[in-house]
Amino acid sequence: MSNSQPSLILVLNCGSSSIKFALFDAQVRPLPREPLWHGKVQGIAGPAPEYSDSGTAQQRIHLDHEHPHTAALALIQARIVARLDGRRIVAIAHRVVHGGSRYFEPTVVTDGSIAELRALIPLAPLHQPFPLKAMSLLFEQWPGIVQVACFDTAFHRTAPKVEQILPLPYSAWERGLRRYGFHGLSYDYMNHVLPERHGDLARGRTIVAHLGSGASLCAMQNLQSIATTMGFSALDGLMMGTRTGSLDPGALLYLMEIEKLSLEEVGRTLYNQSGLLGVSGISAEPRVVVKHESDSGEVGERARIALALYVRRIVREIGALIAVIGGLDLLVFTAGVGEHNAFVRERVCRDLAFIGIKLDADANAIDAPVISTTDSRVLAAVEPTNEEWITARYTQDLIGGA
Repeated sequence: MSNSQPSLILVLNCGSSSIKFALFDAQVRPLPREPLWHGKVQGIAGPAPEYSDSGTAQQRIHLDHEHPHTAALALIQARIVARLDGRRIVAIAHRVVHGGSRYFEPTVVTDGSIAELRALIPLAPLHQPFPLKAMSLLFEQWPGIVQVACFDTAFHRTAPKVEQILPLPYSAWERGLRRYGFHGLSYDYMNHVLPERHGDLARGRTIVAHLGSGASLCAMQNLQSIATTMGFSALDGLMMGTRTGSLDPGALLYLMEIEKLSLEEVGRTLYNQSGLLGVSGISAEPRVVVKHESDSGEVGERARIALALYVRRIVREIGALIAVIGGLDLLVFTAGVGEHNAFVRERVCRDLAFIGIKLDADANAIDAPVISTTDSRVLAAVEPTNEEWITARYTQDLIGGA
C-alpha cells in the first residue's frame, strides 16, 4: 500500500437479522486468518437486539424500530471509528449471496452494479437486500472508500453444465434461469484450509456440509465444485431452520390454486415458516428442538419427526452426491450447526455407516478436527468456516496498491 498510514479492510456480512463485521490488516501478506477485531449485531429485527465484539461481552442494545438495519450499521460504524487510532479503512468488502449470471469475480461496487444486483432480490429475499442497502448508505457516509462485492454463487461456476441447467424449456437457460448454488465463500475457504489439514485426501472425493440456519452440501473434486444442493434460489436442497429445501412444485400449485394463498403468503411460508421451525412448532435451532425429543404427546412427536426429517434430507442428499462423484473420501461439517452440534453429526454419520464411516464418539463430543476412527474408510472432519477472511483476501488482491 502506498499510503504510510496503516490500512484496514472492513468486511461486512449483512443478513436479515444480523450484521457481522471484521477488520483485517490490508498491508500484511499473506493475509492473517484471524481479524484484528470482529463482532456482530444480532436480533436486529427482533425485540431484544444485542451487540458483541472480540473485546466486549454480549450486551443488549436499542435500535430504531422503523429502521433497525440502518441503526445497526450506524452503531458498528461508530464502534469502528472509535478504534481506528490513526489507521484508515481502504476498502469495505461485502458478502453478497447472489451474483446472477453476470457477477462471479470480486467486483468494485458502483451505483450501476447495485441496481443490477437489486434485480436478484426475489432469488434470495432473506439475504440479498441487506448488503445492497449497506453499500448505498456507505457510499453516502464514507464516499472516499472503495467497496467490493464478493459473491456466494461464484465458487460453483466450475460445476458442469449438466449440474447447472434446469429441466425447463431451453429458453430458460438462455434467459439466465439456472442452478447457481450458494454458500460459495464458505466452500471457497474449505478449498484453502482442507489441504492444509488433510493433505492430498482433500483433493479427492470430498463433500462439505455447510449446516447453519441456511444449509447446503457441496461435492468437490480437486477442490472444485462439482455439484451442490442449492440451485436457482436459496430455497433448494436441504431442509433448513425455517426454509423448506427441495419441495414438489405441485405442492406450491396446490397452495395457490386450492388453498388460495397469495404469492406473498407462499413466499412467507417457504422462507420463514417451514423447515425445522415449521415441522417441530418449537424452534429453527436443532439444539433447541432436541431438548423436546423425550417430551410426551404432540410436542415430543413433532420434535422427533422434525429432527428425523432434517437428518434424513442431509443423508439422502449426501447419497446423491456420492453417486455423482463416484464415492467419498472426506466428509466435512462446517457452519453453526455443523461445527457445534455433535448430535446432528452423530446421526448423519450413523445413517452413513454403510459407506464405511465410523465415528469416534469422544472426538465428536468435543468438536474435534477429525471425528472418525482411524479405521474408518471415510474420514469425517469438523472445520470452522471463515467467510470473512476469504472475502478480505479477495478484496486485498483486487485493490492491490490502493
